[in-house]
Amino acid sequence: MILVFAGTQDARNLVEDLLKLGYSVLASVVSEYGKSLLNHENLKVNDSRLALDDIIKLVQENDIETIIDASHPYAEIVSQNAIEAAQTLNIKYIRFERNKVELPNYEKLITVANYYEAAKAAGYLGNNIFLTTGSKTLDVFMNEPKLKDKNIIARVLPSTDVVVQCHSLGLNAKNIIAMQGPFSHELNLELYKKYQADVVVTKNSGVVGGTDTKISAAIKLNLHIIMIDRPKIEYINKVSTLDDVLKLLNN
Repeated sequence: MILVFAGTQDARNLVEDLLKLGYSVLASVVSEYGKSLLNHENLKVNDSRLALDDIIKLVQENDIETIIDASHPYAEIVSQNAIEAAQTLNIKYIRFERNKVELPNYEKLITVANYYEAAKAAGYLGNNIFLTTGSKTLDVFMNEPKLKDKNIIARVLPSTDVVVQCHSLGLNAKNIIAMQGPFSHELNLELYKKYQADVVVTKNSGVVGGTDTKISAAIKLNLHIIMIDRPKIEYINKVSTLDDVLKLLNN
């Protein structure tokens, strides 16, 4: 059986492809919502967060022979634990990751290493800060002294828990955009205009994650863009296509 960390659309597509090809798959997600997107008769699903020990136990209990780490490009801890679990149990590890978007030569685009650097940089670049980085790291921006007097707009998933979290961190309703992406160039354009964005903070989540249209809309409006770079992880067997996954599975 194959364990797939499947928290993204391209990961779910990979799971479907593997099932169609007759592979036995156990998909791991982190929420009921993620589980609801994987509705397959022959699929086993884990919907709880897994620490390293939990992954090892799951692998042992389900006779896992291969871990495919198709987690989000910024899910650093998940990847590190998946690699360590595979090494500990001496099983195959494959990293399935969407390609980055090639960044344009745009003078108002800067790349930073992490969320903390992004929050500090945003404080110097404008008053209306439009976050497209999700809810998990929202506290970094809300607690950054440089952003204390700034207007922060957060675009997050339309989940009750997420909206409650936004309110608990000090955002009010007019500063929360609860919508499911990815978003088109045109919709990004209208949202940036509506909220009078000066700065767009984003991640290089690839075309699947809508990074290209976030950038193009921001450039159209001559906005500042802060791009948070992907974590630096030494992956094993890193691929980005189904064909390459199958080659490694059959190797």
